Amino acid sequence: MTNPTSTTPASGALAGRREWTALGVLMLPLLLVSMDVSVLYFAIPSISADLEPSGTQQLWIFDIYAFVLAGLLMTMGSLGDRIGRRKLLLFGAAAFGTASVLAAYANSAEMLIAARAVLGLGGATLMPSTMAIIRTMFTDPGQRAKAIGLWSGVMTGGIALGSVMSGVLVEYFWWGSVFLVNLPAMALLLILGPFLLPESKNPEPGRFDLLSVPLSMAAVLPVIYGVKEIPSEGWKTEYVVSVLVGLVFAALFVHRQRTAKSPMISPALFRGRGFAPAVVLNLIASFGMLGSAYFTTQYLQSVLGKSSMEAALWALLPTVLVGVAAPVSAQLVQKGVHRAHVVSGGFVIAACGYGLLAFAGTGSLWLVLAGAGVLASGMVIVMSQMMDLALGTVPVGNAGSASSLLETGAEFGGALGMAVLGSVGTAVYRHGVPAGAPAAAHETLGGALAVAGELPGDAGRALAATAREAFTQGMQAAAVAGTVLLLGAAVLATATLRKVAVREADEAREAGPDGPFGAATSEGATA
Repeated sequence: MTNPTSTTPASGALAGRREWTALGVLMLPLLLVSMDVSVLYFAIPSISADLEPSGTQQLWIFDIYAFVLAGLLMTMGSLGDRIGRRKLLLFGAAAFGTASVLAAYANSAEMLIAARAVLGLGGATLMPSTMAIIRTMFTDPGQRAKAIGLWSGVMTGGIALGSVMSGVLVEYFWWGSVFLVNLPAMALLLILGPFLLPESKNPEPGRFDLLSVPLSMAAVLPVIYGVKEIPSEGWKTEYVVSVLVGLVFAALFVHRQRTAKSPMISPALFRGRGFAPAVVLNLIASFGMLGSAYFTTQYLQSVLGKSSMEAALWALLPTVLVGVAAPVSAQLVQKGVHRAHVVSGGFVIAACGYGLLAFAGTGSLWLVLAGAGVLASGMVIVMSQMMDLALGTVPVGNAGSASSLLETGAEFGGALGMAVLGSVGTAVYRHGVPAGAPAAAHETLGGALAVAGELPGDAGRALAATAREAFTQGMQAAAVAGTVLLLGAAVLATATLRKVAVREADEAREAGPDGPFGAATSEGATA
């Protein structure tokens, strides 16, 4: 029986005030989920003083959220397709709010780690559910593109805003306030969600494949862990083995999806000609985005000497361009500019951002901020267009699974960007530090500055200046590598997306109204 308070626009119909209001409600939890990635940047000293975690516990307080989030995205996306996206979203909001209270009032490191893990679980339900519900509410392609552009901008901006928010809150309140700020948004979602958000799910989902859950986590978590540690710790055996183990489980997971009667991720998703290119190009965009962040955040603090709070405030400036990029790209596509050209243009814009970083010196604040802003705006153009393309090529019934694949790919891409470009920069940095310098100075710029602070007079200043110059040269080298990669991605985008357009046109003529999925392209059932 259809719920009259949760109707979905007919396919191709224009969304009205109700749907746009619902989108605003959805943006609040999305903003907070993205902010939680960086919200501990300023809170951790106070947490360390209060809870006295060990070094390992402190790392887990930071990392457990992102690990659980990445590991459960595919599971939660598929689960939402089966039980209903709104139902899963509201469950995730309740879990996120409850975990926020537990984290705020944690009286031990173990309790805080557990609460952060539950926050990751809640985030894993919220992210694919919001995107799938957008796919359900906005059936008109133009409106959907605008809504996804807003989604992309909020997601990107939230990461930058999280560190600033934590700095302000810790300055005037206690560290638990960085978690309690989540409660009003989650409460609003729980109150308004049942009335504004449509319920939808796959009308024929099949049985949930429980074996795919541990296989997916075993595929994602070791790879994310390994590539996350490589930039700071180097290519140590345990991290390389971790990545290889994850790849083995990834192969087993893919085999399971291809052979299971009712797979978690249907291989039919890839019948949509634009889906696979969208996942790959979105991964590359995430690679470029987070690969640059590895350097720019350190540059502001360790090279320019900004405090953590100053660096976070300066880092907000480039997000101004991000807020404009996605809506402009959506308008261009609606006005008839070929999507292939818009996406390749986004990659070229981002490559120009890396090009600016390649010319940065040790005192180039505005050049680095401009480079970061140009790069981020180009990447958001790509990401928003790839999300729109991917969701537009799959049935509404599989929107949750499709969203989770895109977001999992983005997690991989970001980790790879930090690992690969971070390794390039680290190699150049170590080559630039004098051979006779202490071992700690060869490891990281932070280590070099710590050693320099203990040396007398000119010797300390000379080592600090040399280390800052070496780090900047490493950033320049990584920027050159990033420029080449993104220019190559622009060529790839042009070639693949133009082929996608031709094939989609051919298939539309041959397949008729049902498309390549046949009956599966019908709207998800409303409950």
